[in-house]
Amino acid sequence: MAQAISVRLDQEALRALNQLEGTGQTRSEAIRAALVAAASRLNDKQALAAEVKALESDENDRAEMLAVADLMESLRAAG
Repeated sequence: MAQAISVRLDQEALRALNQLEGTGQTRSEAIRAALVAAASRLNDKQALAAEVKALESDENDRAEMLAVADLMESLRAAG
């Protein structure tokens, strides 16, 4: 079931909304899509942060990262 809301938009938000509406979406469609996309990006960032944390806590992975970094540094110095 849809729920109506009221929002005050500043100039930046109005420009963004106009740009989204320029793609042929209705105002409501554009706002709904933008909200869903923003939430998805937030979820993606949180998932990425969790993956980075897991990788950083993996001692074998950290040792491999350091070895690769050392190799890259030696290649850069030789060049």
